[in-house]
Amino acid sequence: MPELPEVETVRRGLAPVMEGARFTRVELNRPDLRLPLPKDFVQRLEGETVTGLGRRAKYLLADLSSGDVLMMHLGMSGSFRVAQEAYEQVREETPGAYYHERSTARAHDHVVFHMSSGARITFNDPRRFGLMLLVPRAELNEHRLMKEVGPEPLGNAFAADMLARACAHKKTSLKAALSDQKVVAGLGNIYVCEALHRALLSPKRSAATLATRSGQPTPRAEKLVTAIKDVLHDAIRAGGSSLRDHRRTDGELGDFQHNFRVYDREGKPCPTRGCRGKIKRIVQGGRSTFFCPVCQR
Repeated sequence: MPELPEVETVRRGLAPVMEGARFTRVELNRPDLRLPLPKDFVQRLEGETVTGLGRRAKYLLADLSSGDVLMMHLGMSGSFRVAQEAYEQVREETPGAYYHERSTARAHDHVVFHMSSGARITFNDPRRFGLMLLVPRAELNEHRLMKEVGPEPLGNAFAADMLARACAHKKTSLKAALSDQKVVAGLGNIYVCEALHRALLSPKRSAATLATRSGQPTPRAEKLVTAIKDVLHDAIRAGGSSLRDHRRTDGELGDFQHNFRVYDREGKPCPTRGCRGKIKRIVQGGRSTFFCPVCQR
């Protein structure tokens, strides 16, 4: 599933052709994705203008002139293609043997937005785990998918004291805590592994060790917050990670996977200077965790 950097990369790719543009026509090729699409989906979109395109956790949020918000989630395999109406084909290059090609089958083109900007935006989702909902802006924060989402890791409010408080009494591992969207928004398997390695913290460590007995942040919490912010900024600058189905909206691959320190590097030397360890893979919560058992404590 695409994580925060991939979703932010998609947002930046869509913003130039969506913000300030009007939905001139909306095509629905099926009535549902992960959840049923609103019955009046087309009517509530056509003629409306996108006044802003934001992101919350792994959700794309398009503010509409009507006062509604179009919530979009990529799910496991969802992706957007952007093409100008003047072109009949979208450029679909797949350089690099590491990449598992994204579906281009028309059967999986479930929603198509025709914008007044001249762009045709196609949502393709083979597994149909993505979703699109329309929610009044005034009700967004209390929506069941939004009200328990944790702080944005790139926001000013995300700091060591906040993370320490969220983890202070948890009995789970550090890996499990960081993967919990109620603790911090947008992180997933890849960037949790990468951030923990940068902070030299074991994914098996108790999450509660980020706080003192009085609930104050430990130096580990300070180090981890910095690592989380750094790895996310680096990944966004690189356009995300092109694993399985993720691509940018222009069809090009993100390349942060070339900078992975531990993820999917089982058996390879640890890149930490002076460390002689090798990357190990374990399973936590049904997901693969990659870490160095020597320098991550």
